[in-house]
Amino acid sequence: MVVDFRKNAAPLSPLTLCDSPVTTVDSFCFLGSIITQDLKWELNISSMTKKAQQRMFFLRQLKKFNLPQTMMVHF
Repeated sequence: MVVDFRKNAAPLSPLTLCDSPVTTVDSFCFLGSIITQDLKWELNISSMTKKAQQRMFFLRQLKKFNLPQTMMVHF
């Protein structure tokens, strides 16, 4: 990923390491955070929100089955 904030971005020459080309990507995950090429937070926030909603749904299902709170702490 190449971050370039110039107004007139020039075409980039291909990067190579040990005679193999390095591919460019729009975003990647690093230490649990999604980093995009334009350094925006939308993709990271939507990913974290999705994970939180999945976890909350699972906890609500456990609560419906009257699982003790001490057991729900483990999930």
